[in-house]
Amino acid sequence: MTGKRWRTYASLGTFAKARTVAKTSPIEFIRQVQAETRKVVWPSRRQTAMTALMVVIMTTVLAVFFLGIDTVFDQIVKTLLSLAK
Repeated sequence: MTGKRWRTYASLGTFAKARTVAKTSPIEFIRQVQAETRKVVWPSRRQTAMTALMVVIMTTVLAVFFLGIDTVFDQIVKTLLSLAK
């Protein structure tokens, strides 16, 4: 970067901080992943089933909606093309 923007980043030390990479061993990484996994609140079977059902319902509704829109536009195009003959 050039100009004022570069000086702002350099003065804040953002550029220097972005370049430092935390070094962790593979074993430490696995420990961190396990610790984070323990914090996850997993949905219940009922919540998962309800969410899946809502996805199926919304997908069906949208499919029917787009089928209707496509049919209307198809008829409009066919009518316009028949007028052009």
